[in-house]
Amino acid sequence: MSMPDPGYLVAVLITVFAITFALRALPFAALRPLRQSRFVLTMAASLPAGILAILAGATLRSSIDADGRVLPVLIAVAVTVAVHLTCGRRTLLSVGLGTLTYVGLLYLF
Repeated sequence: MSMPDPGYLVAVLITVFAITFALRALPFAALRPLRQSRFVLTMAASLPAGILAILAGATLRSSIDADGRVLPVLIAVAVTVAVHLTCGRRTLLSVGLGTLTYVGLLYLF
């Protein structure tokens, strides 16, 4: 089997680049007229909190269902919220300390 012609390889690479660029740029181009839409502004404000609430609920449910212990989950949630509110809303710090609290309590209980 011989190597394809270099011109053919360049043509394929240019085509792949153009399609990839277009597919990545298309959502931004389509969103431009919608940026000032009242609906999009409302969704941008409320959607992150809603998604976070759904993820938190699913995680808490699976944690409680996995071992049936509610107390470590509730204490870890309380630590996460307390650290988040008292330490300047640093997400990485609050989630990290909440996770360490949960793992530590599972180890102790």
